[in-house]
Parts: sequence; C-alpha cells; structure tokens
Amino acid sequence: MSAREFNFDGLVGPSHNYAGLSFGNVASFSNVKSASNPKLAALQGLAKMRALASRGFGQALLPPQDRPNFRLLRSIGFTGTDAEVLARAAKESPVILACAYSASPMWTANAATVSPSADSADGRLHFTAANLNNKLHRAFEHEQSSRALRAIFKDAKHFAVHDALPGTPAFGDEGAANHTRLCKDHGSAGVEMFVYGRIEFDASASAPKKYPARQTLEASQAVARLHGLSAERTVYIQQNPDVIDQGVFHNDVIAVGNANALFYHEQAFADEAGALDQLRRAMAGVGADLNAIRVDTARVPVADAVASYLFNSQLLSKDNGKMALVIPQECQEVASVASYLDGLVAGGSVIDELIHFDLRQSMRNGGGPACLRLRVALTDAEAAAMHQGVVMTEALYHTLVAWVEKHYRDRLEPADLADPQLAIEVHNALEELSRILGLPGLYD
Repeated sequence: MSAREFNFDGLVGPSHNYAGLSFGNVASFSNVKSASNPKLAALQGLAKMRALASRGFGQALLPPQDRPNFRLLRSIGFTGTDAEVLARAAKESPVILACAYSASPMWTANAATVSPSADSADGRLHFTAANLNNKLHRAFEHEQSSRALRAIFKDAKHFAVHDALPGTPAFGDEGAANHTRLCKDHGSAGVEMFVYGRIEFDASASAPKKYPARQTLEASQAVARLHGLSAERTVYIQQNPDVIDQGVFHNDVIAVGNANALFYHEQAFADEAGALDQLRRAMAGVGADLNAIRVDTARVPVADAVASYLFNSQLLSKDNGKMALVIPQECQEVASVASYLDGLVAGGSVIDELIHFDLRQSMRNGGGPACLRLRVALTDAEAAAMHQGVVMTEALYHTLVAWVEKHYRDRLEPADLADPQLAIEVHNALEELSRILGLPGLYD
C-alpha cells in the first residue's frame, strides 16, 4: 500500500521565551534569560513549512499549547485570580513561572511516538503521547498533546492515540526524538528503531554521569507493545552515554534516518557495530538494505555536531530517488560541518541536496529542524480521514502570517512573564487560532 510522509511542525506560540530550563541541552542553557522574539520565531517556522509544502513534501502543523499552564501553578499552591497566581509565582518562584510559560511544545518531535499502520498489528496508525517526565516544564505537555492529536486524528477506524506512559522515572519517554523508522518505502512494513539512554531495572547497565538519560529501555518497550509492533521488526539500541554527557540529550541530535538511510555520527551508539548488525538483519526481513552513512569524529567532532545541529536535520525523500537534508543555517557556520556537507553532496551519496533555513529563534532555545517536526506516514485513506485544517497550504500560510503579525510581540523579556496582559494576549490569540484551524474547543 502506498503512503506519504507528512511532517507536522510545531507552530511556535505567542509566549516563546528563553528560560534555560533543560539541563543537558547546551544551547538552551547558553541563552538562558535573554530576550526572545516570538513573532520572528513563528515566522521562521512558518517559512520553513511553506517552503517544504511548495516543494511537494507533505506538510502540516500542530497548534501551540495554552500558556501559561495555570493548572500546573494552581496544583502546587498558587491560588487566587489568574493575575494573583502570576504575581505570587513571579515573587516566590520565577523558575516555576517560567516552567508554566515554557515554549518547548513547539518541538513536536517530543509530542509522541508514531507507528504507521503498515507496522501495527491492528492495521491502524498509532500515537503514544510522550510523558516527558524528566523535566517539570515538559511533564504536563502530554495532556494537551493527546488532546490535539485526538482532534486531528479522531477517526478510530484509522487511528489510535494512546495516553502517555506512567509518569515515573522507569518509563521516561521523550517521543519521536528517540525513535526512527527505517523502511523500503513509507507504505511497506518497516523497522522501528528505539534508542534509549538507560535501563531502569538493571543497575549494572552503563549510563551517563553528567547529564540525565531521558529515555529508558522500559519506556521504549512499552510503546512498542501499545503499538502492536512485531518483535522481528523492532530494534532497541543504547545511545552512547559519553555523547549524552557532551550535550546530546536526544538521539535526534546525533542521528537521523529516512527510508533505508541512517545518517549518524561515529559516537552515536554505545555499540556501533552491534547496532548496525541488528538493523541490517531486521531490514533484511522487510526486503531492504540499510544505507548507513557514518560521520567520523575526525571529520566532525561531537562538539561541532552539537553546535551546528548537523543531525537535528530533516531527511526527506525526493521523487528522483535521492534525499534532501534540511539543515539550520548554523551548519554553514561551523567549518568542519560545512566542509563535510559539501563533500557529502558532491560525493555521490543518496543525499544530493541541502536545504537551509534560518531557525535561530528555535536554535537558541535548543531545537533545530528535526525537533520542530513530528513525522507521520499516512496512506491516502488516512490522509483523507485526518482533520484537513492543519495541512499547510499557501492560503493557510498567509492567514497564519497575518495572525502572527496581529497577536505576537517582537520582544519578550523574562520579567514579562509576570505581566497578566501577556496571558490575556496568548489566550485571545489561541482562541482565534482554533477557529482558523477548524478546531473549536481545543483550548477550553
């Protein structure tokens, strides 16, 4: 059965800010408490969506989440009117107020793990919302992520949206950022690769020492069970603990895959040879050969890969059988990475094109092109059954640009989070957005 891959990009919300809340994310920590530009961030994201849609790639969006998260604030004792809640939180715990205003839902690679219908036992497309329980500012996201996914993929004949795993360290789940699907083509059965950072129930297993490992083996196995995945076509690979300690907080900062190609760094996995052997054997079972594109440390050190977000890129199949690599502008500004990419494209690789985007507002907060999108392979019937109001078109692009221009600030300081007017502005903007997208009640 034929299928087409859609990238669901996160639409940046009106409260986009730099709070530096994600320990282990070097870029996020580096820009803590600096001024952000929500308007520019949203426009940069929309420009990427429009450009890829115009090239014929499947492109849609996931709406931003409501901010601030008053449920979080009230659940930990900040009471009174909304204005009183904000004032007290700003006075007593500005860090928690920043958590309630977190911009991180824009990175929809963390929204869920997705298994296409070609892989699942019941022939439906499965989603499991990620619990993101490693960080307070993200641990509440799954509630709104599930709600949005169920609104967009509501036809139970075609889709199953599972609740997040239990919010305990044993089931730490960061979604598609640690999940890659490899296949012959998007409509045929594929191999689902889960990359984990630690094993909860094995004290002897290796783990990072400096930064947290956010994905557990137990969580990955649970998602595979929920999705009804075949054991023969499911592979579990441990991320290299040493690269986690170098700021590689998710696998999608050190590897990216598409169709039968795996573009990865030499130091990505704890056991590189074993990982590739597992993948090759599993892919042979679906009639595909693994095309492993290895980037040597001598060519691109891990620090340069993290600084440029080389692997936090989108790898997209083109009609000519080749692939395009969607990269942030920073890849052209890190000498080792720019040199490597020039050689890659000129050297006859399956990757024959680089597509550059200026995503500095997202990059400064710790997320590149791959963070901004959730990949969903849809058959024609599934694409017709999903909600059409989120599919990127030229008309929707212009409508959303006008919406952003109307509602977004062009400068947001940390102190602005205490301003009750900001909360009102965000609420009004999202209410209008729900009407634009045809998703009434999404923010009730």
